[in-house]
Amino acid sequence: MLNTVNLWPLIGVAIIIAGFILRFNPMLVVIVTAIATAFAAGFPLDKILATIGTGFIKTRNLPLIILLPLAVIGLLERHGLRQHAQNWIGSIRSATAGRLLIVYLAARQLTAAIGLTSLGGHPQMVRPLIAPMAEGATEARHGPLPERVRHKLRAFSAATDNVGLFFGEDIFVAFGAIVLMTTFLREAGIEVEPLHVALWGLPTAVCAFCIHAWRLRRLDRALERELAAESLARTSAASPAAASSSSASGV
Repeated sequence: MLNTVNLWPLIGVAIIIAGFILRFNPMLVVIVTAIATAFAAGFPLDKILATIGTGFIKTRNLPLIILLPLAVIGLLERHGLRQHAQNWIGSIRSATAGRLLIVYLAARQLTAAIGLTSLGGHPQMVRPLIAPMAEGATEARHGPLPERVRHKLRAFSAATDNVGLFFGEDIFVAFGAIVLMTTFLREAGIEVEPLHVALWGLPTAVCAFCIHAWRLRRLDRALERELAAESLARTSAASPAAASSSSASGV
């Protein structure tokens, strides 16, 4: 006789989807989802409260770990970290935004491959250092940058961090996804070593590095053409104005 499977706990998935579509507070959505799923699974109220309390106790230091580095980075930015980064990279003649981001991509991927995923990131590395350095390298070569170029450089900086982290951590043996895959396969009767799964991530990581490095090289050429055309357009617009003002002064 087949056992009936209770599908009501899956209501939590629907609540999360609805909450995010309606743009409710994410913390509220998660709490409501946890409570609704627990009730649907038949948990008593005291067990639900005990589980939530245990989770809170275990993660109570997490906000301090997350917020403390942000406060330090904000203090450094207040004292000119971005400006110093821009000035330093601008003093290197051979530096370009593409070359800088290729170096960061390699460093991000290699450090993520050995489990050091927290050495980079958008708030602690891209915003205060990498993006300003990319802007400074481009500005040193082409002069003042329009806002759309600055936003493009910031987007490429963030994308480089994402690519390096995503494909680098797949090589780390203790990465959560690798552990999940090996555990799932072991339960299905297939013995797979985590090291073998990590090694099969190497070709993908190498391809990702080559493809994104090629895109960054194209970025340098695209910026050079775009900024050269804009400089020529400004010069052409300024020439008739100068000629008309000189003829007016002669009259």
